[in-house]
Amino acid sequence: GTVKMKVAEHLVDSEEQYVGLLCGDHVKTGINTMFNTGTVVGIGANIYGSGYPPRFIRSFMWGGADGLKPGSLERTLESARYAVSRRGQTLSANEELLIRNHYAETVKEEKLR
Repeated sequence: GTVKMKVAEHLVDSEEQYVGLLCGDHVKTGINTMFNTGTVVGIGANIYGSGYPPRFIRSFMWGGADGLKPGSLERTLESARYAVSRRGQTLSANEELLIRNHYAETVKEEKLR
């Protein structure tokens, strides 16, 4: 059959038989992290621990199968700066502002859950 993907609160049929992990920028995973087919991970997430994490992981969430919570914005930005520096570039002020705004919105929504 086709792979169904969870996006926010909705289950969406990809209409594809093969779909792997969809992963945002600046995501970190622990060694041997396992993901189900069609898992969606937002930007800046840090996934670790044993077992399969949820099939939808909001941006900036840290943890895994045992639970997720908002991670540190400053550590995420530090990691993003380091990642782009390895490519001889810098994180622009606009990129940083976009990450900061997305983080604020994500944490605000997480508190409403």
